[in-house]
Formats: sequence, C-alpha cells, structure tokens
Amino acid sequence: MVTAPKSMAIMAYAGVQESAVLGLADLLDVANVISAGGSGANVRVDVLRPDDLANARRGYDAVILPPNRSGARGADDRVVHSWLQEQHGAGTLIASVCAGVFWLGHAGLLNNRPVTTHWGLEKEFRETFPKVDLQPEHLLIDDNDIVTAGGMMAWVDLGLFFVEHWQGPQVLTSTARHLLVDPGKREQRNYRSFRPNLGHGDETILRLQLWMESHVSENLSGEVLEARAKLSGRTFLRRFKAATGLSPNAYVQALRVEKARGLLERTREPVSAVGWAVGYQDVSAFGRVFRSITGLTAVEYRNRFSVLDIRT
Repeated sequence: MVTAPKSMAIMAYAGVQESAVLGLADLLDVANVISAGGSGANVRVDVLRPDDLANARRGYDAVILPPNRSGARGADDRVVHSWLQEQHGAGTLIASVCAGVFWLGHAGLLNNRPVTTHWGLEKEFRETFPKVDLQPEHLLIDDNDIVTAGGMMAWVDLGLFFVEHWQGPQVLTSTARHLLVDPGKREQRNYRSFRPNLGHGDETILRLQLWMESHVSENLSGEVLEARAKLSGRTFLRRFKAATGLSPNAYVQALRVEKARGLLERTREPVSAVGWAVGYQDVSAFGRVFRSITGLTAVEYRNRFSVLDIRT
C-alpha cells in the first residue's frame, strides 16, 4: 500500500541560513527520487517567506524553522508567530534547527516542553525562555508535535528524521548513502566544548580558575580549592557556583575532560596516559567520567576526532 503524500513548509524568515533551506529541500527531493515506486510517501516541500504566509495553505504535515547566521531571534516576527500558532493548532508538526527554536519559543509553543538548540545558545535561551525544558546535550529531541535539532548543520539530522518518519528506514539508509552522510544517532555532547565563564567579576574565583587551568593534573579537591581561594566551606561553595554556574566537583570534571579531549585529538598518548595527565590515576574512573560528559569512550572520541588520522 502506498502511503499518502506529505507536505512540508520550510520557513525562510529574514536572516535565515539559506544553505539549510536549500539543503533540506534537496535532501527531501533525493529521498523522493529514491522512494519512487516504493511504499514511502513523497514529500511536497514549499519554501515560504513571511510575505507568503497570508496566502499559504493551512494544515501542512510539518513546518521547519531553519537556523540563521544573522544573530536574529525572531522576537518581533509576530506574523510568523501567529502563523506557527495556527499551523500547530491545526495539527501540524513544528520543527526547528539551532536558533530557529527561538521563533517557536516566541510563538508560545514550548513552555514545559523538552527542546534542544546549539550548546552555545544555552545561556541566552534559558534566560529568554525560563519555562522551557532545554536539554542542549541532545542533537535532536522528538516530542511528537514539536521536534528540535541542535547545531547549524543539524538540519541534515532533522531532514533524515523526516525521511525515516515518513518514508521508512530503507529510504533513510539509501538517502544517507547517496549523500555520504551518517544516518546514525548522534548526540550534541559528542561535540560540546567546555568554555568556563571568566567574566563574572569575582576576582578571587577568577584567580582560582586560571590557576586550575595550568594545574589540572594536581589535587583539585574541595579542600585544596578552598585553601587556595582562602575561603571557608559554605562561602567558597556559594561564591564558586555563583561565578561559574557549577559546583567545584562538576567544574573540575568538565575542565579535565576538556583537557583530555585536546590530548586525544592532538597526541598519540595511550588513553591511560591521557587520564593521568589530566588528574586521573584510575583509568576506569577517567573512562566513566569522560563517557558521562561526552557520550563516547575515550577511544571512540579519538577515532572520530583525532587530527592525526590515527586509529587506536
């Protein structure tokens, strides 16, 4: 039995990343060609500008808000907000990539919903939409009628999501092979870098952070850090978390894993030596912490991201 055709609108708002708009359309067109004669649905794609919305059809099967490179966030795009609300109210699946999620938030579609966006937008998004359950460690979150994807190139992952959703796993695999892209499930935390906040204004904590950067292999226990900062227990914990947003233990783990990423990318040192170099004498403990933060084992990370093109 042939599945009924599907319809998708790609919202080309002012400042949109045009390569994502055209890339999504091309990806879905490739899937249509591959699924021709099979049981998968063909997908009709309309690229809509804001001026097109007054005459746009009602009840698309899906609408996508792509990323942008302009720094726009869509707070004043009320015509787009109203149209998204209307589409969602008619049963349309609403999706976004990277900063496109801000348009969904300003349209009032995300309160108490799990969503993702690029990890670099986390602070801004949380401040703008405190009632949204942001989970930036994920590359794609499917919450049934709302689907969000992370970084700027995650439009590929979102496009493949729709291919599988509407046209099936066989068309997904063939489309991915044709485009030479990985159809496997990725996580944003595989790529996320730790960039500590150094602009908080607490000079005592800043001095401590800078010292930690060059002493990562040493004992960085709470007692040592308190003594170094010359602050007592509760005062130290309060000021450190207020400045960095993390507990001292979580900060140390994130810092050490970030240093380990660099060593895995740039050296041929054994994993055990990398763990030792960033302060872990127990290689199994290092492995557990590294995987909990990155979603990959140290060997998997090196195989994927080494700049030396080595396989360990």
